Amino acid sequence: MPDTAPQQLLHLVIGGELVDLQQNTFKNLDDVEVVGLFPNYATAHAAWKAKAQMTVDNAQMRYFIVHLHRLLDPGQDTSKDQKPAR
Repeated sequence: MPDTAPQQLLHLVIGGELVDLQQNTFKNLDDVEVVGLFPNYATAHAAWKAKAQMTVDNAQMRYFIVHLHRLLDPGQDTSKDQKPAR
């Protein structure tokens, strides 16, 4: 890949109903929702926030942002992987 290619910091947003709020254990893995794959934290955060707000009435429902780029390349520079300013 050329050096001029934009750096991709892949993020996955998933969610589902948890067994217990103290642990991140899904009640039923068949029902885990894959919201999508995103090229940066900001877009993943926007998707996470939208899904979390849609399920606010279900206290057991949780959505998570998985930093896939950290799994794919643990030595990768993540300095651009910042949370959006509020």
